[in-house]
Amino acid sequence: MIRKLYEFLLAHYGAQHWWPCRSGRRWEIIAGAILTQNCAWRNVEQALRQLETAGLAAPEAILSADRESLEQAIRPAGFFRQKSVYLREAAAFFPVREQDLSAPATPEDLHRKRELLLSCRGIGRETADSILLYAFDQPIFVIDAYTRRVAARHLGWDGNLPYDELQARFTRALPRDVRIFNEYHALLVRHCKESCRKSGCGPLCHVWDQGV
Repeated sequence: MIRKLYEFLLAHYGAQHWWPCRSGRRWEIIAGAILTQNCAWRNVEQALRQLETAGLAAPEAILSADRESLEQAIRPAGFFRQKSVYLREAAAFFPVREQDLSAPATPEDLHRKRELLLSCRGIGRETADSILLYAFDQPIFVIDAYTRRVAARHLGWDGNLPYDELQARFTRALPRDVRIFNEYHALLVRHCKESCRKSGCGPLCHVWDQGV
């Protein structure tokens, strides 16, 4: 069922080419993953543009910036005082750990990498997994509110399953492939924005449900 849903969404929406990143730099993906916590992506994009305009689009620039300039740049993303602290922590953390995080990983290595990220202030499971998948090309499936919504409505699962259990269900059902994990998560986000909305299901949801 999980693989069938992936093929259904891919056939309808096509490849999503995620993570949305204008510069192509790994740091932009990391910063975006932190800034998007409790924030709409359009506001994150504005914050990222303001960081670039202010000359704060690299870890070393973040670390040397004064608190007020950094907070002002990321204000559109909300919780800007808290997130400025998280960005500084990440700016000090990632340049040192970049080689280790980008190295190919066995499942055991991947767990260790994830635990390393979780030790960084302001990085929880969803943010850690997004960074591992999108910035470091590691085969880990991201769980977010969109994943839970689709799982509850169209896979017949409890949408309140623990994060790691829900992640394990997707991981077991799919090849251990970065490209598929990347594309699947992006498709779930797209589907929830266009059809499987908070307010209810759209036409494509009904097509899927009728075909199952």
